[in-house]
Amino acid sequence: QQKRSVRVADVIRNEISMLLVSKIRDPKLESVSISRVELSDDLKYARVFFTLLYGKEKRRNAEGGLERAKGFIRSHLAKTINLRYTPKLRFVYDKTAEKVEEIEKLFEEIAQERKDTGEGEVGSDS
Repeated sequence: QQKRSVRVADVIRNEISMLLVSKIRDPKLESVSISRVELSDDLKYARVFFTLLYGKEKRRNAEGGLERAKGFIRSHLAKTINLRYTPKLRFVYDKTAEKVEEIEKLFEEIAQERKDTGEGEVGSDS
């Protein structure tokens, strides 16, 4: 049995994602993707994590655009999700994707170093 806050967070993520695609026409938000939503147990506060599909340098623009759209998004949620209280939204840039990228790059560098030094080769008995 999933916690209610987790289920509601998933619904909120889907709704905001749909809004970004279909209703919000701010060019600053065109590369924004909602990665996850964390909801407080009392369902009053939602941290909405977002990533940028391209143009990581445009993060400030995206944050500003999301802040401007916050009222519209919240009122849409109030109409579509049947909750006693619509959560207050806080948008947070999700650094997870960047961290994964950094780790993958490190693995590639290690693999390249091993290849260059001949380490880890199978059957290279001298």
